[in-house]
Amino acid sequence: MSALTKMRMFSPALGMCVTLDIVLPVRKDHAPGHKLPVLWLLHGAYGCHSDWLRLTSVVRYAAPYGLALVMPSAHNSGYTDMAHGQKFYTYISKELPEALPKMLNLSTRREDNFIAGLSMGGAGSMMIGLSNPEKYAAIGCISAGAVNAEGSLHNGPRHALTFGDAPAEGTYKDPLGCAQSIVDQGLPCPRVYHACGDADFLLPSAHRARDFFQALPGNPFDYTYHEDPGAHSWEFWDVHIKEFIEFLNLPRQSGEYI
Repeated sequence: MSALTKMRMFSPALGMCVTLDIVLPVRKDHAPGHKLPVLWLLHGAYGCHSDWLRLTSVVRYAAPYGLALVMPSAHNSGYTDMAHGQKFYTYISKELPEALPKMLNLSTRREDNFIAGLSMGGAGSMMIGLSNPEKYAAIGCISAGAVNAEGSLHNGPRHALTFGDAPAEGTYKDPLGCAQSIVDQGLPCPRVYHACGDADFLLPSAHRARDFFQALPGNPFDYTYHEDPGAHSWEFWDVHIKEFIEFLNLPRQSGEYI
């Protein structure tokens, strides 16, 4: 079983109090000093920190591997430091990974940290993971591309609020550019799991990311792509978050869960 913590804390990056859900696995043989591997799990547009808990079985999928879950809210920010808004990229990619291990038994080792999300959160996982390759061993992008060009965040006033007019090239907001830089500089490559439904409206965005990764010689990101029957739905996301957790190749824990 697992323990659910609903944490409320002040975020200096955002200048406000925030709420996030954290799931910690509980075992009878839990060794003192053992640090938990962590999956940073991101919601989609119009969602919040509680979506994964309410609408999937991710807790049940993570428990046998002793995997902690951290689920923050980012509103409709695209997980960026917004051009006209708050600094959600800084909050999730820098502030939380520094603050939470000081309060909870979470590992800070790269090999123990993973990031995944759906839709806006899938693109957010690509952006955060590929701009911080020293922090994450694997990235899960579900029902999204590296940039969701067809998504609502990329149309009309919401796009201007989030991204502004500044070019993304050469910044963390250019995930595929970051991926190319990782390869060019010989940095450690996070493994990438990518899935999209064949009836998903973001399929063209997913194909652009797929084509980029599949064109890299030698598959340096251990890139895996699944295009299965399905739409932009929780049924699809439940199946593929389970597959992503299995993709991590974590050892099953031997102790009995309580």
